[in-house]
Amino acid sequence: MFTGLVEEAGVVERIEPTADGIALTVRAGVCGRGVKKGDSIAVNGCCLTVARHAAARPGRRLGFDLLRETWARTSFAALQIGAAVNLERSLRFDGRLGGHFVTGHVDGTGRILRWEPVGADYLLEVAAPKEVLPYLLPKGSIAVDGISLTVAKVTRKSFTVWIIPHTRAVTALRERVVGDPVNLEADLLGKYVRQFVGLSGRAK
Repeated sequence: MFTGLVEEAGVVERIEPTADGIALTVRAGVCGRGVKKGDSIAVNGCCLTVARHAAARPGRRLGFDLLRETWARTSFAALQIGAAVNLERSLRFDGRLGGHFVTGHVDGTGRILRWEPVGADYLLEVAAPKEVLPYLLPKGSIAVDGISLTVAKVTRKSFTVWIIPHTRAVTALRERVVGDPVNLEADLLGKYVRQFVGLSGRAK
C-alpha cells in the first residue's frame, strides 16, 4: 500500500529483456536507503518487488523483474535509459497518510493532452481509458504515475488536474510532454463503492 506522495524521482539505468520478461534497474537515493530484497517500491505508480540492490554513486541501484504483460500494459513500454521515474516506498503502519490509498495496481494508461503553465501553476489534462473514467469525479482522487492528485474536471474522455510548481519540480512530471503515456490508478474507495452499488442494484 502507498500514499501517492512521491519521495523522489529515480533514474532508469538499465532495461534488459530476459527469458521471462524485462529486468529494470533504477538508481535511487532516498528510496534506496535500508532497502532489502523483497521490499515493495512504487515505480511510476506500479508496485514492483526489489529483486536486486547494490551500492551506486550516488545512491543505490534497485533491480526489478517485470512480466512482459506488466511492461506492455503500463507506461513502462515507453521508458528509455536516463528517464526519470517516480519512486515511493510502501506505507508504514506508523506513517502519515498525506495523499490517498494507492495500491500500486495500475488500472490503465492515459495519454497527456495538455501540459502547460497557467498563472503560477500547471494544468495537466489526460485522456483516460474507459476502465478508469467511471471512477473519476471532481474533487476525487487519482494517481497519475503514482502521484496522488485531486481531479478538477472530468469530461467524457479525459480529466484535468492542477499541478503546483513543487510537484512538477520533484517528480518525473518535469520530463513529461504532450502525447506521453502515464500510468493511472483510480481511487480504491471509489472502486468498492461502485462494486457495492452495482451488486445492490442487481440484487433488486
